Amino acid sequence: MKTGTPAPDSAFPAPGTRRPRFLVLGLLAITDGHETVVLQPSRPASLLAALLLHPGAVVGSELLQRVVWGDRPPAGGRSALHTCVLRLRRLFAKYGIADHAIEAVPGGYRLHADAGTVDLLHFRELLARSYAADDPESALRLARAALALWGEPLLTNVHSDEIHRDLVPRLAEERLLAVERVFDGELRLGRHRELIPEAREAVRAHPGHEGLSALLVEALYRSGRRAEALAEYRRIHAHLTEELGVEPGPVLRGLQLAVLRGELPEGRNGPSEPGAPAAALVSGGRPLPVGSGGSGEPPPGLGRGSPSAPGALVLSTLVDAGLLQEDPSGRYRVHELLRLFVQAAGASLPGAPAVPHDPTDLSPPATGRPSP
Repeated sequence: MKTGTPAPDSAFPAPGTRRPRFLVLGLLAITDGHETVVLQPSRPASLLAALLLHPGAVVGSELLQRVVWGDRPPAGGRSALHTCVLRLRRLFAKYGIADHAIEAVPGGYRLHADAGTVDLLHFRELLARSYAADDPESALRLARAALALWGEPLLTNVHSDEIHRDLVPRLAEERLLAVERVFDGELRLGRHRELIPEAREAVRAHPGHEGLSALLVEALYRSGRRAEALAEYRRIHAHLTEELGVEPGPVLRGLQLAVLRGELPEGRNGPSEPGAPAAALVSGGRPLPVGSGGSGEPPPGLGRGSPSAPGALVLSTLVDAGLLQEDPSGRYRVHELLRLFVQAAGASLPGAPAVPHDPTDLSPPATGRPSP
């Protein structure tokens, strides 16, 4: 059984008929399919981790020395590295792993591996099959199987600054690709409402990850929670601009544009919740008001013959939806994108009067209605 603390080497059973496998998507370990031994922190373990994170590739002697000894390798570093490889081969013998699994090649060493012997390669194979699958259910099942190979914490029993500085972050990014693939699959199958809690948890763990935030925005929007979708966009926008000094990328910006326009995001055909914006909410090339049901009628409470909604309620609704911003003086400013939409719509109507260049400052209503 795999545990969170390293087990002694003697805990591994005698070699049997099952093929031993290496695990790096969590704690560094070896398994025979029945029991799993988490390796003790050691120089051979650090060496093994470096080779497993480059499966089938030649890893240079200089890099391996930095992995094992840091910035101060011993005198005669290549000879010391060869001794470390011999210790690793003795470890392999104890677990029934072939001695020739590690090959000495000019300039370094190479570990022979495949998807049946290294969980990292198995993960990559499953994810590639998921992307190649035509059936959405099969694609999602493969992506979830790939994600299930991961454990926590990641290689904490490998004491190597080189690995944790340069290799572990790349490994973590591969896991996030699988998370995105799973979320994308759920959206394609119309499970946007069920996805929201899982997506929120992922965004909390990775607050600056644009791909995860984009998927959460879309899941909220397709579930009819438009104000929450825009709020999540504002959060990731603030995080990126304040923490990293960059603007959101084109995917997030395009998604925000679709939400503001009340359009269905491009590239996915999964159904939306009843009442959520959809491609059908378009007439004459212009999106109808969200919540109109596609008939062109105003939303409930603002229909013909009904009393006008209080101005404060209207303003509050627009602020919640991210279409207005309130400044400390109590004045309201129209979102820049909404202003551009109004200008474009006005310019496209025959004989329409010109839209003022900057109609963005709105005073708070004095009579219970928004100021014109």
